Amino acid sequence: MNNFQLIKLYCDICQYYNNTLILYAQRQSNNYCPKFTDEECITIYIYGILEQRYTVKAIYEFIKKYYGGWFPNLPSYKAFNKRICYLSDAIRMLADCVIKELDTKAAEEIKTHLLDSMPVVVANSKRSSRAKVAAEMCDKGYCDSKKMYYYGVKIHVLGESKYETIPTPKLVSITKASDHDLKEAKVLLKDVHGIDLYADKAYIDGVWEEELKDKNNIEVLTPVKLKKGQAYLESADKYKSAGVSRVRQPIESFFNWLQEKTNMQKASKVRSEEGLISFIYARLAAVCFIKLYAI
Repeated sequence: MNNFQLIKLYCDICQYYNNTLILYAQRQSNNYCPKFTDEECITIYIYGILEQRYTVKAIYEFIKKYYGGWFPNLPSYKAFNKRICYLSDAIRMLADCVIKELDTKAAEEIKTHLLDSMPVVVANSKRSSRAKVAAEMCDKGYCDSKKMYYYGVKIHVLGESKYETIPTPKLVSITKASDHDLKEAKVLLKDVHGIDLYADKAYIDGVWEEELKDKNNIEVLTPVKLKKGQAYLESADKYKSAGVSRVRQPIESFFNWLQEKTNMQKASKVRSEEGLISFIYARLAAVCFIKLYAI
């Protein structure tokens, strides 16, 4: 990003803050008016991620070195880190606002949607059994695609399929690492209607699929699963599975892009529940700003 984009980011965050985020960042005292504003704090955090500084300390040092004159009231690192945690609810709402803005700017209504999840690792497999950070949000789980145990959470994303580009996130939720994808999908899609949903084998549930079709007009398409005792898929099932996999491949590309741009999966420096919320949703907001600004 360049200086103009930093200014634009700040102006946009000020607008979001005045319209919505302020409700999630209120203090006990009506007279509390810090010189270093919440808008500046959130802007710095998002901008630092966009500049590929992935820890709060790295972001703070980058801003202090290159943009110290732009933020003369920048506090100490300890105070900045504390403010990031305090603003976790506001940062979560910011991500929601930017996702909704992306949706309103869509040129047409898209029927094809993709659903999948990715891990956010707070502690790797060696430390997963004894980790205790953000215990209300995190636990130990297994990531089948990466063949690893980890301590942390999962991000679940329902995205709109876009021609020759990565999907646009429509709905996002966070669960503990051990929670099954299907369980969260039933919650996430409760109020969604009239889409074709492409997902992997983890989401196969015949009863649920029929309910979605009857009540929500949602067609669920997943690869065909081998039946008990079946060694090979029939030709028609192979073609169906291959077709579904091709359509849903971009959601995997989205997660790869999210990791490349924000280092989302590596949350080992997080030390609190509020810090983890800020960590996740600031990164989601950052990639949404990338799509919004087309950078």
